[in-house]
Amino acid sequence: MSSSFSDWLDLLMRVLNKLPLTLLMLGVSLFFSLIIGVIVAIVRVQKRPISYAIATFYLSFMRCTPLLVQLFLVYFGLPQLLLLVNIDINGWDRFVFVVIAFSLYTGAYLSEVIRSAYLAVGKDQLEAAYSVGMSYSQALLRIILPQAFLVALPDLGNNIIELLKDTSLAFTIGIIDIMGQVRIILGNNYGIGMFEIYFTISLVYWGTCIVIENMIGLLEKGLKKGRVSIAD
Repeated sequence: MSSSFSDWLDLLMRVLNKLPLTLLMLGVSLFFSLIIGVIVAIVRVQKRPISYAIATFYLSFMRCTPLLVQLFLVYFGLPQLLLLVNIDINGWDRFVFVVIAFSLYTGAYLSEVIRSAYLAVGKDQLEAAYSVGMSYSQALLRIILPQAFLVALPDLGNNIIELLKDTSLAFTIGIIDIMGQVRIILGNNYGIGMFEIYFTISLVYWGTCIVIENMIGLLEKGLKKGRVSIAD
C-alpha cells in the first residue's frame, strides 16, 4: 500500500464516475424483473396447466444455472438464434443484453417472493373485493398487490442488493461500469496497488448497499405507518 492519499482519492473518483451507469443497470433491470416476477407469480398461483408448466421450467432453468452463463447465452446466443428467423439484433447496445439477462434472472427470484406475499394476503381479501363488484384485475391492482408489496418489501430489498452485486458481471461483455473501470485501471497500471483498487471498489459497493438498505427500511416504516393511519 505505497500509494499516497491523493492517488487513492483519484482512484475513488474514477470508480464513482461509473456508479451512475451501475445504478442505471440496477434500476432498469429491477423494473423489468418486477414485471416478470408479478406475471410469473400470478401464473404460478392460478396453476393453469400449460402456463404453469412454462413458468415452472423458466424458474428451474434460471435458478439452477449461473448468471454469468445466462449473460453469455443472451449476449452471444440470442442474436444467433434470432438470425434463424431473419431478425438481426447484433447492432443492439450491450446495455440492452445486460438488462435482458439480469431481468430474466432476478425476475425468477422475485416471482417466488411475490407469490409468497400474494398468498400471505389471504383469499378473504379477494373474496371481499368480489363482493363489492370488483373484477380480478381490479382486485389485484387495488387490494392484493399493494398489501403483498408491503409483505414482500424486506425480501425485495435483499434481492435489490443481490442485483446490485450481480451488475459486477456486466464488464465481461464490455460494459464499462464500476467493475469495468477497475479492469481499465488495472490494465493501464496507474501506479496504484491491486489491494487498494479492490478495497476501494468493495467500499463503493458496500456504501451503496447501505444506502439501499436504509431506503428500503424507511419505505417500509412509511408504508406501515400509513397503513396504521388508514386503519385508525
